Amino acid sequence: MFHSILVAKLIFTLGIINLVAGALIFFSCRCVSGNRMAGKLMKYSAYQRFFSYHCYIWWILLLSVIAHAILAIAFYGVPF
Repeated sequence: MFHSILVAKLIFTLGIINLVAGALIFFSCRCVSGNRMAGKLMKYSAYQRFFSYHCYIWWILLLSVIAHAILAIAFYGVPF
């Protein structure tokens, strides 16, 4: 469907955004069982400001994953 190096670069960039947003969610989520660090950091105002963006980071991750998947399937196709 798409035949452009720009689309391949966009897919790669969205993949990087997925990784970064996933890491940010992990470090800002108090519900993740392996992340006990977040509960201890809540006493710091800088972390509380970072934590206030937690829900917005989820939206960024969701939209990025959807766009990444659609473009990757359209550009590279289904391998089977």
